[in-house]
Amino acid sequence: MPKVARDLTNVEIKRLEKPGFHNVGHVPGLILQIGKNGSRSWVLRIRIGDKRRDIGLGSAQGMTLSQAKTYAAEIRRKVRDEGIDPVAERKAARSALLAQQAKAITFRECAEEVIKNKQGEFTNKKHSKQWRSTLEQYAYPIIGELSVDDIELAHVKQVLKPHWKSRTETMTRVRQRIEAVINYAITSEYRQRSNPAIWKGNLENVLSSPNKITKVVHHRALEIDAMHAFMTDLRQRQGNAARCLEFVVLTAARSGEARGATWSEIDLEKQLWIIPGERMKAGKEHRVPLSDAAVKLLKAQPQGDGLVFPAPRGGKLSDAAMSALLRRMEIKATVHGMRSSFRDWAAERTSTPNQIAEMALAHTVQGVEGAYRRGDLIAKRAKLMDQWAEFIDTKPGQGENVTAIRAKENL
Repeated sequence: MPKVARDLTNVEIKRLEKPGFHNVGHVPGLILQIGKNGSRSWVLRIRIGDKRRDIGLGSAQGMTLSQAKTYAAEIRRKVRDEGIDPVAERKAARSALLAQQAKAITFRECAEEVIKNKQGEFTNKKHSKQWRSTLEQYAYPIIGELSVDDIELAHVKQVLKPHWKSRTETMTRVRQRIEAVINYAITSEYRQRSNPAIWKGNLENVLSSPNKITKVVHHRALEIDAMHAFMTDLRQRQGNAARCLEFVVLTAARSGEARGATWSEIDLEKQLWIIPGERMKAGKEHRVPLSDAAVKLLKAQPQGDGLVFPAPRGGKLSDAAMSALLRRMEIKATVHGMRSSFRDWAAERTSTPNQIAEMALAHTVQGVEGAYRRGDLIAKRAKLMDQWAEFIDTKPGQGENVTAIRAKENL
């Protein structure tokens, strides 16, 4: 045990100016350390086991002599009575604090990590923007700055409930995205508790089922017999928005697939358009047979290495360009609704089997048929698209009402 120095008074301690260590008494080993720059701090010199430790107690400016005496006496008691090494204890506490701080990630920070990690899964940039925009609009204002480990069911309800009935589809996606973020947090050990955003056995007990409150709103479609007049008018219009819309109708493709079509995807000789999987909603390559009318349209386009229907100032046409064209033509239908018109025609005016019509729309065929179907029925779909082009070019009432496709194609 070190010798106990004479107890210095506060006045005597304040008069000390020489840099170095000064025993101040009161508690064995209690020292005032004065730095070369005049800084002053309390130090406790103590032996722990076979090692001498100099334990910093804190700045003398923020700790009075009385506080330093109390602190030093408590450390000596722990060493003597409990066998605790204060230095090791302090290091362990600091390590635990740093570990805790590393896990104290906010929901927003965690969500941004998820969005970054999911970039490869998104089929296009729009999906990435939708993820971020919906969370920014609905989730971040309420739980964005909360530690992801602190989020509870009440917080999730606060995000979802105000808009659950009025914007059911959107809020369903928001719930799924919150669930995904918290699942990531659990896997990454940012969170130790269960996920309060799961639906089954959890939110289903406090929110209405989306299936019972969602009103299905179909895209407005053009009447089948109005297609001839519409296409006749459309073909008189100038610009790539008109040509792209015409191509959408002739191929029954989605707007984004047509607007993003490149010449490298098209084989005019084989009358085939091959859309790569990364541009398809289902993520799989889709082959589109091209009718003579579609090929004629393409041959009239300036050919090159880039987009088939570029925007006037370069780049891809916007979906709004074709929607605006429909409004100017006073057509009360959507671009996507043209696919519905094709589907209605196939069902009502032909004997086309369901799976062929669904494949033409690049829909996934469900059930047993989908499980065993390996080909894409390209030859039969080519006949169907030829008949669709022929129907469009025929005035209503001039042709037969129903085309016996099954008999003609031996389906």
